[in-house]
Amino acid sequence: MELATAFLKKHTGAAFKAGGAWIYDNEVDRVEGDPADGDIVALRDFDGYPLGRGFYNSRSRLRLRMLTRRLDQEIDTAFLRGRVQAAWDYRKRVIDTASCRLIFGEADFLPGLVVDKFGEVLVLQSTSVGMERLKGTVIDLLLEVLAADGVAIRGVYERSDSRERAREGLPPADGFFRGEFSTQVEIVENGVRYLVDVAEGQKTGFFLDQKLNRLAIQPLCRGAKVLDCFTHTGSFALNAGIAGAASVLGVDSSRAALDQAERNAALNGLSDRVTFRCADVLDLLPELERQGERYDVIVLDPPAFAKTRASVKNAMKGYRDINIRGMRLLRDGGYLATCSCSRFLTEDLFKKVLAQAAQSAHVRLRQVEARTQAPDHPILWAADESYYLKFSIFQVVRDR
Repeated sequence: MELATAFLKKHTGAAFKAGGAWIYDNEVDRVEGDPADGDIVALRDFDGYPLGRGFYNSRSRLRLRMLTRRLDQEIDTAFLRGRVQAAWDYRKRVIDTASCRLIFGEADFLPGLVVDKFGEVLVLQSTSVGMERLKGTVIDLLLEVLAADGVAIRGVYERSDSRERAREGLPPADGFFRGEFSTQVEIVENGVRYLVDVAEGQKTGFFLDQKLNRLAIQPLCRGAKVLDCFTHTGSFALNAGIAGAASVLGVDSSRAALDQAERNAALNGLSDRVTFRCADVLDLLPELERQGERYDVIVLDPPAFAKTRASVKNAMKGYRDINIRGMRLLRDGGYLATCSCSRFLTEDLFKKVLAQAAQSAHVRLRQVEARTQAPDHPILWAADESYYLKFSIFQVVRDR
């Protein structure tokens, strides 16, 4: 069957042509044929030059999510198997695969699909109307690829409940996808044991993208007094504890998340040194400062303050304020691990925020490391949506 064809307007598609993955609605001049939402369509430049094939959705600002840059490439089982195999082969090279992200959407050239592996359990998120049709086939192929490598998987859970899915015109989908099993899954990461709630936890149940950043703070925490802000289920706090911190306080506003954090601390035998407080971090930091508290290591891992481009200005103020507070609470020579998980707050803007915070706090920053998300969340250049996590470690000094 002949594919419908979308044509770009003249002088558009720059991000895609530079290596990106999306074609926006305002870049499409016309569509020849009558594709349904979710169909695969051909893409050509304004002059007819072939650009590839992708998922089409008339209801989305992301009009095409590109699957391939070859116009003659059939999107069949063999194609999908190749994509899945390549994703798995890549993870085996770059990360401990006991728990990791197996498929990262556009960065693995499978747009609109995320699959995380927690031990012997997979969790999937489908966020595009095109991938919704193919997700069952892709998951079955992934199970085959893993089995061929001797990797046992006892079930798959779906957490397709994001706002992005609603913007694609899709209803939420949540529940067992292949098999049934306890949704409290135990994993081990960086020597720390966790219970991951794949049914009720944030996103797919656990933030795998910070794996190597959590490991990076361990050497700084030996014998230290540590404050972990926005601790969620305690991952940074527990890495500090397992590394030999003298004491760790984890703070979060979610009582449910802290209940899980306390269970995780007990699981690791750290309840005596790693404790948690339910509080609003933005209120607690000035209170701790008034009390004269000082810490050797502070971790700031806030939620995304900037969820849209329009919110970046206000988000910068939020990031600046918490970093000022964190810098003031550190002893001279203490260490600050700080991050932003918003893709709209660019690396340059994040650096600007930190520089302003240091000036306001009257401290100087000595950079220890500048990091990003773990390599199982690869960054596809020109696909800005795949680069979202900025993570920096500084030594904070005064009067030198």
